[in-house]
Amino acid sequence: MPARTGKEFLQGLRDDRQIWVGDERVADVAAYPLFAGAARFLGSLFDLQHEAASVCLMPDPETGEPINVSHLIPRSRADLARRHACLERIAEWSVGIMGRTPDYLNITFAGFAGRDDEWAINRNERGAANLVAYQKMLARRDLCLTHTLIHPTVDRAWGDAPAAGNDVAVHKVAETAHGIVVRGARILATLAPFADDLAVYPAAPLPAGADAYALAFSIPMATPGLKFLCRDSMSARSPVDHPLSSRFDEQDAFVIFDDVEVPRDRLFIDGNLPVYNTVVASSWPPNFMQQTSIRAQTKLEFAWGIATRVAEATNGLTPAVKEMLGEMWSYAELTRAAIRAAEEGAHDWGNGIWFPAGEPFRALRGLLPRWFPRVNEIIRELGSHNLLAGPTASLRRDPALGPLIDRYLRGAGDVRAEERVRIFRLAWDFAGSALGSRGEQYERFYIGSSGRSLQRAHTMASPDRARRLVDRFVKEELT
Repeated sequence: MPARTGKEFLQGLRDDRQIWVGDERVADVAAYPLFAGAARFLGSLFDLQHEAASVCLMPDPETGEPINVSHLIPRSRADLARRHACLERIAEWSVGIMGRTPDYLNITFAGFAGRDDEWAINRNERGAANLVAYQKMLARRDLCLTHTLIHPTVDRAWGDAPAAGNDVAVHKVAETAHGIVVRGARILATLAPFADDLAVYPAAPLPAGADAYALAFSIPMATPGLKFLCRDSMSARSPVDHPLSSRFDEQDAFVIFDDVEVPRDRLFIDGNLPVYNTVVASSWPPNFMQQTSIRAQTKLEFAWGIATRVAEATNGLTPAVKEMLGEMWSYAELTRAAIRAAEEGAHDWGNGIWFPAGEPFRALRGLLPRWFPRVNEIIRELGSHNLLAGPTASLRRDPALGPLIDRYLRGAGDVRAEERVRIFRLAWDFAGSALGSRGEQYERFYIGSSGRSLQRAHTMASPDRARRLVDRFVKEELT
């Protein structure tokens, strides 16, 4: 099957998956009112790849059928540039708000398959072969994949990684004729209602003796025993009144594995602790960070655009306001510069696969979780009380109220009331609505907390030049 259309994607959501929101099990994800807006938007992404085929599609290396460029296994700097163009087009379509558009895991699994040598260590050749076969299927069937990586927090004293005896984290409980049975839970599966498959793979090393938890696999969302408990919906129905909430609530779900059978050909790691503890330690971050940084840069630039329009709507471009706007622009531009530096520093990471340099992305991992909350703060400060004074479209159409709104809610210069209202409602939907609040929380921990990322950045940084610069003075001969 070549690259799918939006219609084909939406048809694929009609299965027996167990998706729960509130106290209701959702029978038809595409038609369910609280999910329909995001489902339609994701469908439009599948249509986009055909509308922008010269950027987003490429021939499958073996079959020749069109597949998305995000499935490309990069073998050169030129391949990374080609992938960048596709990732940027997708990010612009969601203005960076959806953190788990399918391209994220497409490039992740392309990277895993390209480094199958890392997955084949310690006699895990079969798991590595399963992974390579799965990545080809992912591309050729154009599946929408989500993942769940984090073990539930039960007791902080236990630490982040489960030890033997932990009955909450996902672990293997039995062998079957066709695979293994797993039990437990993981968080979070963003995009869960809209995905075709669910992937489980390592996020952090496990301690000795935790072999039962050392698992990696991918299974269909409708697999028996797999249950998804979604958070409260933050979706809205009107794209005029809620331009972002009506489209981009990608959802987040707590995942329960209630004795789920994983077929053997879908197993990538089966209790192999050395593989589990090493496969995401080296080349994984610079690969997936290309996509996530392009998305982040797009979202930051969108936020700067919103804030600028807010200030312009009321002729509020004072020096203090320009300073805050310049701060926002700087975040977006620094992110763009880091992406460029990482891509220009790309090199062969082993097995003939090319990924960007890791250092610029490592810096972004610690800074982006701080920049996004600051961006929201600036928008809310610039918008002030005006963010809460935006009549709905139905009120603006009211014969009696419409003329009054036009008169009393107009902006500076030639900014009509309708334009002003839409600007401020957009700003509120981005920074203050339920979806905006979820977005801020999501960005704080999207790729790990800022504190941990900065600690890791310091630990992994090369100290040689810094020490040489300091030693010039510390070791200087005194006369």
